[in-house]
Amino acid sequence: MPETSKRIKRLVREYAAIAHDRELGQALRDLGAQFERWRSGEISPAELNDLIHQFHDGPSRDMWRKYATNRLEPALGFAVATGILRKEELPAELLQHLAGLIDFYEAEQSA
Repeated sequence: MPETSKRIKRLVREYAAIAHDRELGQALRDLGAQFERWRSGEISPAELNDLIHQFHDGPSRDMWRKYATNRLEPALGFAVATGILRKEELPAELLQHLAGLIDFYEAEQSA
């Protein structure tokens, strides 16, 4: 298996950070909606507190595990296949590097 170039490694880190930021932002928007429910009196402070803990123990932790690794390619392939990142955003050499993973996750999404 050929050695991955420093440029590709840098691009992987750079685009993984973008994907993580977008994915976390979406999850936080969803949590933010719960704050609005609390402000309007629809849910109690205790219910909001439970939702915050569920977020921390669930989506937040899952994303941390996905992106806190030296092997970011699977997370990037998933991000592209699910639309978190668009193929058009990635440099051609990075897209080529991730092609197999993107194909795998796209096939998984359509199954």
